[in-house]
Amino acid sequence: MRRVGLEKQAKAQQIYARLKAFFGEPMWIPCPDVVDELIGTILSANTNDTNSGRAFRQLKARFGEDWDAVRLAPLAAIKEAIRPAGMQQQKATHLVATLERLKHDQGDYTLAHLAALPVHEAFAYLTTLPGVGHKTASIVLLFCFNRGAFPVDTHIQRISQRLGIGPRRATPEKLKAIWEGLLPPETFYTLHINLIQHGRTLCDARAPKCELCPLQTICDYFNGAGEWQTPP
Repeated sequence: MRRVGLEKQAKAQQIYARLKAFFGEPMWIPCPDVVDELIGTILSANTNDTNSGRAFRQLKARFGEDWDAVRLAPLAAIKEAIRPAGMQQQKATHLVATLERLKHDQGDYTLAHLAALPVHEAFAYLTTLPGVGHKTASIVLLFCFNRGAFPVDTHIQRISQRLGIGPRRATPEKLKAIWEGLLPPETFYTLHINLIQHGRTLCDARAPKCELCPLQTICDYFNGAGEWQTPP
């Protein structure tokens, strides 16, 4: 078991290094407003970036920069503003409840206290907020604080399974834990960005461009290894 673990760790290191050489090393820039990031990520659940971005902009246009105005607004007005994101009943309820929690816990709409907490405590706090799961919490910690949390979206889930980093039916939460156990936190931002770029440009869900892939030689899917020896 120890040898298997070391082999997978070496594989993860190669994935990180090859993608970094292929796509470059993105520069981490802290998000300008952590609560904006949190609300925008809650809106992004089960929809695409275009729809969630439009919903967030409409929310801001309707209520301005005052989160008090959102928290105290009629639910119907919030639902109408965020309609493009879909699931507006659930998301509007989550937004209000999350803002109420922040106001109660921090006395304001801020998550600045997370910077001083150990990562596991910051993650635990975020996931107690309504509508915040492991992916949203990881996005906030990584993108706003550059902390050691690894978000797994559909691109990263697909690529991780094809490479053999995790089982073919591994959940995003399981894959998050696997990546976090294989590589140091300082690699997470670069790896996350590059895996998404890889998924968007080469490792397509239906027609992966394997002939162009820098990960060919270590990819279970390409080499027909492991769980990929039999058809899905």
